Amino acid sequence: MIRSFLLAASALTMAIPATAQTPAPTDFRARTPEQEVVYFVLPDRFENGDPKNDKGGLKGDRLSTGYDPTAKGFYHGGDLKGLTQRLDYIQGLGATAIWFAPIFKNKPVQGPKGDESAGYHGYWVTDFTQVDPHFGTNAEFKAFVDAAHARGMKVYMDIIANHTADVIRYREGDAASYAYRGKADYPFSRRGGLKGAAINPGFNGDADFSPENWARLTDPTFAYTPYVPKGEETVKVPAWLNDPIHYHNRGDTNWVGESSLYGDFVGLDDLATESPRVVQGMIEIYASWIERFGIDGFRIDTARHVNPEFWQAFVPAMLETARAKGIPNFHIFGEVATSDVDPALTARWTRIAGLPSNLDMAFAAAAQRVVSGKAGTDVFARLLEDDALYEGGAPAATRLPTFLGNHDFGRFSMFVKQANPTASDEELLARVALGHAMLLTLRGVPVIYYGDEQGFVSDCNDQLARENMFPSKVAVYNDNDLIGTDATTAQSNFDPAHPLYRHIAALVDVRQSTPALQSGLTRIRHFSDKPGLLVVSRFDPKTGREVVLAYNTSAQPVTNTVAIEPASLKFAPLAGQCPVEANAPGSVTVTLPPFGFAVCAAKD
Repeated sequence: MIRSFLLAASALTMAIPATAQTPAPTDFRARTPEQEVVYFVLPDRFENGDPKNDKGGLKGDRLSTGYDPTAKGFYHGGDLKGLTQRLDYIQGLGATAIWFAPIFKNKPVQGPKGDESAGYHGYWVTDFTQVDPHFGTNAEFKAFVDAAHARGMKVYMDIIANHTADVIRYREGDAASYAYRGKADYPFSRRGGLKGAAINPGFNGDADFSPENWARLTDPTFAYTPYVPKGEETVKVPAWLNDPIHYHNRGDTNWVGESSLYGDFVGLDDLATESPRVVQGMIEIYASWIERFGIDGFRIDTARHVNPEFWQAFVPAMLETARAKGIPNFHIFGEVATSDVDPALTARWTRIAGLPSNLDMAFAAAAQRVVSGKAGTDVFARLLEDDALYEGGAPAATRLPTFLGNHDFGRFSMFVKQANPTASDEELLARVALGHAMLLTLRGVPVIYYGDEQGFVSDCNDQLARENMFPSKVAVYNDNDLIGTDATTAQSNFDPAHPLYRHIAALVDVRQSTPALQSGLTRIRHFSDKPGLLVVSRFDPKTGREVVLAYNTSAQPVTNTVAIEPASLKFAPLAGQCPVEANAPGSVTVTLPPFGFAVCAAKD
């Protein structure tokens, strides 16, 4: 019943294959970023290929090893061997690139007593030069990269330059609750505030990026008195990271204004990325991963919490390193986090920081609201109109990684379900399928969040949106009612027959065989301030031939006459219910079922 409803709702006219194997090209490096389909995964939650590394070589209880497969905030055992073993599954979905959460060595456990959690997610780095032992070894990482490349699949690493693990403490911290101390009240030139002793003579502030100026900053006690606890003096690698002089040391961020750049991110040690020593150190760290392993791109965590000048130096260095390694299309995209439909914020960082691209947070927010039926299709129209804001304009927007939900914000299906609490299983499946149709056919580089293709439904965001693909022992995961299946997360979920897996795979085939859906520019044709019809056209970058994309976000069938190119007189259906021919030059009638979509290619 569920599968038949999905096919009816999406009105797919192509045969749905069991898998969508994309043949490995002779030179996968030649593909440009917009030609990829990306699969994003947390290695700890994907597949356990080697149970011997579950505790990362550590001994003791979960507060020592970080391992507790029954707790949502601890390591569960997934690793690089498991990821490598499941490449058939990932490629069968149609993915051409894999992006995974950081695999660098992390502080195993941190957090206040009684509220500890583990670094299973990878964002609490202590050693930037090696793989965390919970995930495997550097040799196993090389084996994974080589195996992906042998299939013509690219590998994108998730990297962090904003912060390290929480190691540095402040003598006054507990009494002051680690509150942020700003530059006005706590300038670099006074110890512990305006009334303190003079320090750092001749330091001209952190807007002077010269090595000569930064050599004069020798005392880090301008706001707090930072120190490294006994036993952790050399925990960070490279060794220069252990010196508090390379950090902001101003207390916890409150997320706005100055503190957004200078504050500790939930206690994590915030690097002084204005310092030329930090800039050069981070360039050396990440250039090494390109040189050693030949990876194909970086997703940059917390990019908006780093000063733009850092990225202006870092990005060209990474692109130059990649070119020297024979990687001409190295893809760099930053995280400029927002839950609003605010493309101006994302676009701003491509202009002021020189970031080549950013995760399209605005696309995710628009999809969540529009497909849930809580906003009109005009929200998407406005989003696409603002593509002109990006550095490079609309062509640059085709390289933005787009997504529906993720490990931080929660799963797309959760947003749809929360907005429609009384919806049937069939309606939820149809809406989620529609969202993936928009993801895979509208402009941008589609990113599939692992588990979405198996109908995973998160309870909330963060830890509650990071379920296991291999059998889970976490009760709050296993009681979830998954979409499109009777399975639960208590069992292995690598089912290529799942209706969403098949749906995504079929649409990837359409995308990969249609240049207009990869790099074609967009023209908006029809939208409304209520749920209903959205129609856009995309154009083959070489021939100019039009592909008409139509989506119905309402629970009622829709029929509308829309404007098209006068030369588009007859259509071939690539997916969905398409008109055979135009009404007249420049006009066509589109008819869609509830939550339906269509991909219609103009013929000669």
